[in-house]
Amino acid sequence: MSVPGPLGEPSPEGAEPASAAPRPFHFEEALAALIMALLCLITFGNVLARYFTNISFAFTEEFSVFLVVVMTFIGAATAFTRGHHLALGFLVERLPPRGRSAQRVFAILCALAMFGILAWWGGLMWWDDYGSGLTSPGLGLPQWWYTAAVPLLSLLIVWRLLQLLFARRR
Repeated sequence: MSVPGPLGEPSPEGAEPASAAPRPFHFEEALAALIMALLCLITFGNVLARYFTNISFAFTEEFSVFLVVVMTFIGAATAFTRGHHLALGFLVERLPPRGRSAQRVFAILCALAMFGILAWWGGLMWWDDYGSGLTSPGLGLPQWWYTAAVPLLSLLIVWRLLQLLFARRR
């Protein structure tokens, strides 16, 4: 079994080149760490409040669900950037090198189409929420604050996929 390298190409499991250049920093990693810290603080604060006062903070579930959705998109962008996205390699690994390369380009194009469509429909959903004045159930915040994450983070993934696609072409 092989583990994908930084751009998705197979590399021997556990193998690291001796002179591997440091991986460039991506802001998604810092954002993911911040989101995880916020999730931990919000959850811990709610547990303490329930334990000592028998009262739950109403906002914790609303923010936690939003942060988990954002974390999912950030994780997808990071996975594509690192070449660790979900892949079924059993058949692809048995293709000749040109076939593997063509399949990877095809997979990236499919992901581009999917996240492009998600960005479009997410943008329409955001516009609808913005125009309707819909508010969130827990805190009464404008719903579009939450739905803006879908098209924006979908576009981030599209950007990372385009980087991956054109990095392969060099």
